[in-house]
Formats: sequence, structure tokens, C-alpha cells
Amino acid sequence: MTEITIIAIIALATLGAIAYIFGHNRRADGSEEPIVIGEGDCATCTPESPRCEQACMMEAATKPIEYFDDEELDAFKGRAADSYTDEEVEQFAYILHTMKPEEVAAWCRSLILRGINVPDELKDELMMLREN
Repeated sequence: MTEITIIAIIALATLGAIAYIFGHNRRADGSEEPIVIGEGDCATCTPESPRCEQACMMEAATKPIEYFDDEELDAFKGRAADSYTDEEVEQFAYILHTMKPEEVAAWCRSLILRGINVPDELKDELMMLREN
């Protein structure tokens, strides 16, 4: 019985050492290696994943602003979302309806980085397109 106990203790110690080695990510110099949890690229962010959206927004802020053949919308920088005329809303709607569904989230980030508010009349439709 004593031999079984000794073997069990040695086996547990070995398993513990292996778990410790694989459980700690260390570099050759002994410093901790950060654990990175990937959430996919920014095209796959969903409203249910605010952390992903925030990371994509921070990433986008460090790069040149992406345009979607919508440079004319820069004229609306700083406008309140409830202050657009019907014709101005149509400008936004035309761009929204001519882009690919997978571009909608990136377009929203572009507008935010450019300081452009989406007209209130389009927000529901925009959110529905972003969720798909």
C-alpha cells in the first residue's frame, strides 16, 4: 500500500509540474508573455461584442480614416443628428444603400472618427444592417 501511495504522490507532483510549465507563458528572459484573446477581425464585430467594437475603434483611430466614396459627407461634420433636411438624409441613405453589408460597421466607425452624426431617420435601419 505504501508503494501505491508513493507512486500516486510522484504522479501528482509530475502532473502539477507539467500543468505549471504549460500554464505559465514565459519568455526566454523569464518575463511574462501576455495572453492575447483574439475576437476576429473588425469586420466580424457585433453589437453584442462591445469590447471588439471598442478595440476596432481604437485601431481605426491610429490609421488614416477610411472613406467609402462619401467625402461629401464631411460637410456635415459636427451637425446634430436631428438637424438634417430630407435631401441631406437622402445623401446618407444613398451611400448606405449602395455599400456592401459587411462595410456598414466600418462606415459607422469612419463617420464617428470624422465627427459626422448619422441622421436620426436612418439610425434604426443602420443598426439593423450592422447586426446582419
